[in-house]
Amino acid sequence: MPKLRTENFGPGDQSWLGSTHGIRNARTGIIDISTFTAGTHYPDGYLRSGTPVALVGGVYVPYDVTVGTTTGAGILAGHILTDQQVVGTADFGAPILDHGRVNVAKVAAIYTGFVKPIAAKLAATIVYI
Repeated sequence: MPKLRTENFGPGDQSWLGSTHGIRNARTGIIDISTFTAGTHYPDGYLRSGTPVALVGGVYVPYDVTVGTTTGAGILAGHILTDQQVVGTADFGAPILDHGRVNVAKVAAIYTGFVKPIAAKLAATIVYI
């Protein structure tokens, strides 16, 4: 069959979640895959559950942890809820957790250098523990 492929589905490691609050209400957002780097953000072909993202121009891009960044990619919009397989270069929809509880240490283990954003850099209703 043309264009047939096999995919495995699973939630990935969601130990970064501080509670189950918000997971049923994750919004679907479009991931702009061109803004992510294969060797850094998805070296094994998957954007990991817990990856922090910012909303820029109506699409989700990697969150920039730089303290001086207070616009665009410097405003945290949420976290990718489940592992997302990257196939090709086309943008795709993914569940984004934009409210709930998040364990900072567990996100930092997934996304090197992640720190709890200051209130002015948070465009979501997330409590960081």
